[in-house]
Amino acid sequence: MQKIAANIFIFALLPLIMINFESFELSNGLRVIVHEDHTTPMAVLNILYDVGSRDEQEDKTGFAHLFEHLMFGGSKHIPSYDEPLQRVGGDNNAFTSPDITNYYITVPAVNLETAFWLESDRMLSLSFDPRVLEVQRSVVIEEFKQRYLNQPYGDVMLKLRPLAYEKHPYRWPTIGKEISHIEQATMDDVKSFFAKHYLPNNATMVVAGNVTVKEVERLAKKWFGGIAAGHKPERALPVEPVQSARRVLDVEAKVPSDGLYMAFHMPGRLDSAYYASDLLSDMLGRGKSSRLYNELVEGEKIFHNLNAYVTGSVDPGLLMIEGKTSDGINLEEAENAVWRVIEKFRSESFSAGELDKVKNKAESTLVFSEVELLNRAMNLAFATNLGNADLVNQEVEQLQRVTKEEVLQQADSILRESNVSVLKYAAV
Repeated sequence: MQKIAANIFIFALLPLIMINFESFELSNGLRVIVHEDHTTPMAVLNILYDVGSRDEQEDKTGFAHLFEHLMFGGSKHIPSYDEPLQRVGGDNNAFTSPDITNYYITVPAVNLETAFWLESDRMLSLSFDPRVLEVQRSVVIEEFKQRYLNQPYGDVMLKLRPLAYEKHPYRWPTIGKEISHIEQATMDDVKSFFAKHYLPNNATMVVAGNVTVKEVERLAKKWFGGIAAGHKPERALPVEPVQSARRVLDVEAKVPSDGLYMAFHMPGRLDSAYYASDLLSDMLGRGKSSRLYNELVEGEKIFHNLNAYVTGSVDPGLLMIEGKTSDGINLEEAENAVWRVIEKFRSESFSAGELDKVKNKAESTLVFSEVELLNRAMNLAFATNLGNADLVNQEVEQLQRVTKEEVLQQADSILRESNVSVLKYAAV
């Protein structure tokens, strides 16, 4: 009864995640999406720039992330970005990924024009004050040290990405390949990066909340219409060759316990097999009811934590399996145990109920994440950048359509020894 009730609850909520929206485009190429929600007094202005760490030069990495910081350093007419926003009860933040850079402001809807003013001024005339560059350079360098170099296991992706990728720029993380690239960044480098990527025709703006399409269109034209379009950069990234042999890197460090990290190449975000691959990772390692947790954490106690997930990359990404071993278990034994679970999964298959369970978990995650206005705005921006804003309303259906056969097909395609890169992180 509990399982049936839970499923009814999830499916009863499904209509709530249908996100209504309208869209238009300014003459300079800025795409604008409007999501009206008059149940809230708030509004969100989200701007996504189609630039991430995959768009950097190999000898100048970390620039997309550095720019995330520089964008808060003031603009020509607004030397202090946060001060006017705080005066109108607003909040803001940003994040960088390998694929995008995203900025957002949340304000009471009556003060929405302040958000337009702030975002348009820094798109049009970001301050290139050398003092701001030095301050933000120091902040990013300190973040690199604290999060990636001075934290246990912090350098895992610095080591694993270049092991898994030989050609594609996913081989470095968003923070960059090395600190020296940020240390040596010049003002000319910074200006060039901004001029190339921070263009209205390389951006998507989503305005959501207690707004109207008519008012958003008026404000968009007023504040962004006069910003000139530039030459949208053509992306011609190298295609990652098909991996043909297992890759292994052994690392020793002062960490609490041994760590095992296994990276498998998988389809990108727009591939028809993406959702089957995503559900495959959930069946293997999402939560305490997953195969890996049940058999190797609770059962054989080879690991004290173990999980699987996908990177969700636009270009072909990674299905990750990672965990920390229990005392007395060596990393070779731990990896062999993971392969036993994988082979058992592939050979013995699974029930329809097991697949339905992970589908329902994935659906409920979508439902509850989109209760938040900000999440709806960001999801619309990301989907628009992928080419179709309505992807936000199609995910549940795409998850539901995944069949048992498709999951098994992806298991055979992805979970192969010739397709894995293994980082063995030994404690000393």
